[in-house]
Amino acid sequence: MIKTYSRRKLGRSSSHRKLLLRNLATSLIMNEKIITSYPKAKELQRFIEKIITIAKNTDFNAKREIARYIMTREAKKKLFNVLIQRFSQRKSGYTQIFKLEKTRRGDNATLGLIKLIQ
Repeated sequence: MIKTYSRRKLGRSSSHRKLLLRNLATSLIMNEKIITSYPKAKELQRFIEKIITIAKNTDFNAKREIARYIMTREAKKKLFNVLIQRFSQRKSGYTQIFKLEKTRRGDNATLGLIKLIQ
């Protein structure tokens, strides 16, 4: 089981933070890159690295474990059919984060681009 407690609280309760990470992880798997605030991207990196590492063990228990953290059926299929084959030779380091120079207009938050490596 992935411990979803966070180093960064992100201004949310623990249940809201867990759901936020699940949604961000699902979006990252489906789109392979997303732009979000930099602290969220750093926290998502820790979360998604653990998910991909567990998914590489393709037994039934791994699939059941991943089903807890990935929201849509399409994202699960893409994770197990496409991404696991891409990352089969890697032990870790499945994502990259880039700190963007622009800030978000509403709250002036620093933005980060997180993407799965090719």
